[in-house]
Amino acid sequence: MADIAELLSRRGVGVEVLERFSAGAGRVTAARGMLGGGLAPDEVAGAVRLLRADVVHAHNVHPLFGWRALAAARAAGARTVLQLHNFRLFCAVSVAYRDGAPCYRCRGRDTRPGLRLRCRGSVTEAAVYAAGLHLQQPGLFEHSDTFVVLSEAHGARLRELGLPRDKAVTLPNFVPAGRFTERSVAGTSGRFALAAGRLVEEKGFDTAIRAARAAGAPLVIAGEGPDEPRLRSLAEGAEVRFTGLLTPEALAELRREAAVVLVPSRCEEACPYAVLDACADGVPVLASDRGGLPELVLPGAALPADDAEAWADALRTVWSMPAQERDQLGERVLTRARARLGEDRYYERLMGVYGD
Repeated sequence: MADIAELLSRRGVGVEVLERFSAGAGRVTAARGMLGGGLAPDEVAGAVRLLRADVVHAHNVHPLFGWRALAAARAAGARTVLQLHNFRLFCAVSVAYRDGAPCYRCRGRDTRPGLRLRCRGSVTEAAVYAAGLHLQQPGLFEHSDTFVVLSEAHGARLRELGLPRDKAVTLPNFVPAGRFTERSVAGTSGRFALAAGRLVEEKGFDTAIRAARAAGAPLVIAGEGPDEPRLRSLAEGAEVRFTGLLTPEALAELRREAAVVLVPSRCEEACPYAVLDACADGVPVLASDRGGLPELVLPGAALPADDAEAWADALRTVWSMPAQERDQLGERVLTRARARLGEDRYYERLMGVYGD
């Protein structure tokens, strides 16, 4: 969201950001928002009128904004665009993953599986989210003029789950112009394979560890999360370093020393910045074949998520490349990213979404 606001501002579009943070609101307030279709919609309507806003571009409306914010924005004269970063319209935990595999038991307005399986942990919270998603969905569908999905695969899955087919537009995330490197140094400076993100089972970091061990490649894992103890145990005896959570600047420095970035997600990610940032730095990426990942990487770089041998072979191939050859591979990645993920293309298409 911040990147979009900054891009629009640089292009001369007036932008105001209205944010609410559920983490500080408390569970009772969050539950009221989830079950009631959002809180204080008049605040949104007032902002639209005060700013004479033409468009309200909404992100992550659950639990505090809800469908009432979009209805209020439309009533005040604004066009409404709801950007879908994940599967939150249908899935209480948003990632659509459980029990070691993608999960799409909840679909349409039937959110009972999430309650039955207690996907939010406690029965109470699971019940609030199951009921809230069920109640909010019609209002979100009615009061959103356009839904933005982040990849063709993401859109196809959401339509399968019940998203209105005639309202969705595919618009991947973008890389601001200043973040592209001048040239790839993945061969001349690459010293390890890198995997970064929250350390949870669905990200597949165990696949990265096994592949690195089999390929004889050093691996750096950046991030923290509940799966870290298991991953550390799995990495014993292998050349694997855990950095913990890094600042964006520190992660960027680490990425510039990487020979290859691994994104072995088991869940269906739409358009993760782990891939975009690597491509913008000219670092080759190996990613799983799930969700929108194959749309972001070079042909042949999307691998079966559960095929450990394929991951080991692919990593061995990239790691063993002569420096010049890997630099050339990185240049191909960089050229493709500039053409497909640059801000000029994104801005033009976003203006089409706003203006149609």
